[in-house]
Amino acid sequence: MDKWIGAIVALVVVGGLLWLAYRAWRRREVRDATLSAYPLPKLESEPLLETEVLYVATTPIGSPLERLAVQGLAFRGSGRIEVFPEGVVLRIAGEQPSFVPSVRLVSAGEATYAIDRGVEPGGLVALSWIVDLHDAEPEQVAPYVDSYLRARHPGDSARIIAAVNDIAAARTVTQPHHESEASDD
Repeated sequence: MDKWIGAIVALVVVGGLLWLAYRAWRRREVRDATLSAYPLPKLESEPLLETEVLYVATTPIGSPLERLAVQGLAFRGSGRIEVFPEGVVLRIAGEQPSFVPSVRLVSAGEATYAIDRGVEPGGLVALSWIVDLHDAEPEQVAPYVDSYLRARHPGDSARIIAAVNDIAAARTVTQPHHESEASDD
Protein backbone atom coordinates (compact mmCIF):
# COMPACT_ATOMS: atom_id res chain seq x y z
CA MET A 1 0.00 0.00 0.00
CA ASP A 2 2.84 2.42 0.83
CA LYS A 3 4.30 1.91 -2.65
CA TRP A 4 1.01 2.91 -4.27
CA ILE A 5 0.75 6.09 -2.23
CA GLY A 6 4.30 7.05 -3.19
CA ALA A 7 3.63 6.30 -6.85
CA ILE A 8 0.42 8.36 -6.83
CA VAL A 9 2.15 11.29 -5.12
CA ALA A 10 5.00 11.11 -7.67
CA LEU A 11 2.51 11.06 -10.57
CA VAL A 12 0.64 14.05 -9.17
CA VAL A 13 3.90 16.01 -8.74
CA VAL A 14 5.17 15.14 -12.24
CA GLY A 15 1.75 15.90 -13.74
CA GLY A 16 1.65 19.24 -11.94
CA LEU A 17 5.11 20.17 -13.20
CA LEU A 18 4.19 19.24 -16.77
CA TRP A 19 1.02 21.31 -16.54
CA LEU A 20 3.01 24.32 -15.24
CA ALA A 21 5.57 23.98 -18.06
CA TYR A 22 2.79 23.79 -20.65
CA ARG A 23 1.03 26.81 -19.16
CA ALA A 24 4.26 28.84 -19.08
CA TRP A 25 5.01 28.05 -22.73
CA ARG A 26 1.46 28.99 -23.80
CA ARG A 27 1.74 32.32 -21.96
CA ARG A 28 5.09 32.97 -23.69
CA GLU A 29 3.51 32.23 -27.09
CA VAL A 30 0.69 34.68 -26.37
CA ARG A 31 3.17 37.32 -25.16
CA ASP A 32 5.33 36.95 -28.30
CA ALA A 33 2.51 36.42 -30.82
CA THR A 34 3.31 39.68 -32.65
CA LEU A 35 7.01 38.80 -33.13
CA SER A 36 8.33 37.00 -36.19
CA ALA A 37 11.12 36.88 -38.70
CA TYR A 38 10.38 38.40 -42.10
CA PRO A 39 8.68 36.68 -45.04
CA LEU A 40 11.16 34.77 -47.18
CA PRO A 41 11.49 36.63 -50.50
CA LYS A 42 12.56 35.10 -53.79
CA LEU A 43 16.33 35.42 -53.64
CA GLU A 44 17.98 35.68 -57.05
CA SER A 45 21.62 35.87 -55.99
CA GLU A 46 23.93 33.09 -54.85
CA PRO A 47 24.59 32.81 -51.11
CA LEU A 48 27.78 34.44 -49.84
CA LEU A 49 27.96 31.73 -47.17
CA GLU A 50 26.01 28.55 -46.51
CA THR A 51 26.78 26.23 -43.60
CA GLU A 52 25.27 23.88 -41.04
CA VAL A 53 24.46 25.20 -37.56
CA LEU A 54 22.66 24.26 -34.38
CA TYR A 55 20.03 26.91 -33.67
CA VAL A 56 19.90 27.57 -29.91
CA ALA A 57 17.43 30.38 -29.16
CA THR A 58 16.28 33.92 -29.81
CA THR A 59 16.29 36.28 -26.83
CA PRO A 60 15.80 40.00 -26.18
CA ILE A 61 19.07 41.77 -26.84
CA GLY A 62 21.18 41.80 -23.70
CA SER A 63 19.02 39.13 -21.98
CA PRO A 64 20.44 35.77 -23.10
CA LEU A 65 18.49 33.82 -20.47
CA GLU A 66 14.97 34.87 -21.59
CA ARG A 67 13.75 32.85 -24.59
CA LEU A 68 11.32 34.45 -27.03
CA ALA A 69 8.76 32.41 -28.94
CA VAL A 70 9.43 34.16 -32.27
CA GLN A 71 7.45 32.52 -35.08
CA GLY A 72 9.81 30.25 -37.01
CA LEU A 73 12.48 30.50 -34.31
CA ALA A 74 10.71 29.21 -31.22
CA PHE A 75 12.40 25.82 -30.91
CA ARG A 76 15.98 24.64 -30.78
CA GLY A 77 17.16 22.44 -33.65
CA SER A 78 19.70 21.68 -36.30
CA GLY A 79 19.63 23.75 -39.44
CA ARG A 80 21.41 25.82 -42.04
CA ILE A 81 22.33 29.46 -42.28
CA GLU A 82 22.50 31.08 -45.69
CA VAL A 83 23.93 34.59 -45.98
CA PHE A 84 22.86 36.54 -49.09
CA PRO A 85 23.54 40.20 -49.98
CA GLU A 86 19.81 40.77 -49.23
CA GLY A 87 19.89 39.16 -45.78
CA VAL A 88 20.15 35.96 -43.77
CA VAL A 89 18.01 32.83 -44.14
CA LEU A 90 17.77 30.41 -41.21
CA ARG A 91 16.37 26.99 -42.07
CA ILE A 92 15.67 25.18 -38.80
CA ALA A 93 14.47 21.57 -38.92
CA GLY A 94 10.72 21.43 -38.28
CA GLU A 95 10.21 25.20 -38.63
CA GLN A 96 9.34 27.48 -41.53
CA PRO A 97 12.39 29.23 -43.06
CA SER A 98 13.15 32.54 -41.35
CA PHE A 99 14.54 35.58 -43.17
CA VAL A 100 16.24 38.64 -41.71
CA PRO A 101 16.80 41.40 -44.30
CA SER A 102 20.20 43.09 -44.24
CA VAL A 103 18.52 46.42 -43.42
CA ARG A 104 17.30 44.86 -40.13
CA LEU A 105 20.59 43.14 -39.23
CA VAL A 106 22.58 45.00 -36.58
CA SER A 107 25.66 42.80 -36.18
CA ALA A 108 27.06 39.38 -35.42
CA GLY A 109 29.53 38.44 -32.71
CA GLU A 110 30.73 35.72 -30.38
CA ALA A 111 28.84 34.59 -27.29
CA THR A 112 29.46 32.05 -24.56
CA TYR A 113 25.97 31.29 -23.24
CA ALA A 114 22.29 31.57 -24.01
CA ILE A 115 19.25 29.95 -22.47
CA ASP A 116 19.88 26.19 -22.03
CA ARG A 117 23.34 26.29 -23.64
CA GLY A 118 26.72 27.16 -22.15
CA VAL A 119 29.84 26.57 -24.24
CA GLU A 120 33.51 27.47 -24.42
CA PRO A 121 34.34 31.18 -24.87
CA GLY A 122 33.21 32.29 -28.31
CA GLY A 123 31.45 28.97 -28.99
CA LEU A 124 28.17 30.60 -30.04
CA VAL A 125 27.41 33.14 -32.75
CA ALA A 126 24.96 35.88 -31.74
CA LEU A 127 23.06 37.53 -34.60
CA SER A 128 21.60 40.86 -33.46
CA TRP A 129 18.62 42.05 -35.46
CA ILE A 130 15.34 43.96 -35.33
CA VAL A 131 12.33 41.63 -35.19
CA ASP A 132 9.26 42.02 -37.41
CA LEU A 133 6.04 43.12 -35.68
CA HIS A 134 2.66 42.14 -37.09
CA ASP A 135 -0.78 42.84 -35.67
CA ALA A 136 0.85 45.13 -33.11
CA GLU A 137 -0.24 48.45 -31.70
CA PRO A 138 0.88 51.37 -33.93
CA GLU A 139 3.00 52.92 -31.15
CA GLN A 140 4.78 49.63 -30.37
CA VAL A 141 8.48 49.68 -31.31
CA ALA A 142 10.05 46.59 -32.84
CA PRO A 143 12.45 45.09 -30.29
CA TYR A 144 16.04 44.15 -30.89
CA VAL A 145 16.79 40.46 -30.47
CA ASP A 146 19.78 38.12 -30.48
CA SER A 147 19.54 34.75 -32.23
CA TYR A 148 22.17 32.27 -31.06
CA LEU A 149 23.73 29.66 -33.32
CA ARG A 150 26.45 27.08 -32.83
CA ALA A 151 28.53 26.32 -35.92
CA ARG A 152 28.94 22.61 -36.63
CA HIS A 153 32.34 22.85 -38.34
CA PRO A 154 35.60 24.43 -37.09
CA GLY A 155 36.16 27.93 -38.44
CA ASP A 156 32.54 28.44 -39.49
CA SER A 157 31.78 30.76 -36.54
CA ALA A 158 34.31 33.32 -37.79
CA ARG A 159 33.03 32.97 -41.36
CA ILE A 160 29.41 33.51 -40.25
CA ILE A 161 30.34 36.58 -38.19
CA ALA A 162 32.35 38.11 -41.04
CA ALA A 163 29.66 37.44 -43.67
CA VAL A 164 26.83 38.83 -41.53
CA ASN A 165 28.80 41.92 -40.48
CA ASP A 166 29.61 42.60 -44.15
CA ILE A 167 25.91 42.85 -45.05
CA ALA A 168 24.51 44.29 -41.77
CA ALA A 169 22.93 47.63 -42.60
CA ALA A 170 21.13 48.48 -39.33
CA ARG A 171 24.33 49.24 -37.38
CA THR A 172 23.63 52.95 -37.27
CA VAL A 173 20.38 52.40 -35.36
CA THR A 174 20.72 53.11 -31.64
CA GLN A 175 20.36 49.96 -29.57
CA PRO A 176 18.20 50.04 -26.44
CA HIS A 177 20.06 49.94 -23.14
CA HIS A 178 18.92 47.91 -20.17
CA GLU A 179 18.84 49.49 -16.74
CA SER A 180 21.63 47.19 -15.48
CA GLU A 181 23.88 48.32 -18.37
CA ALA A 182 23.02 51.98 -17.84
CA SER A 183 23.98 51.87 -14.17
CA ASP A 184 27.44 50.54 -15.10
CA ASP A 185 28.27 53.68 -17.13
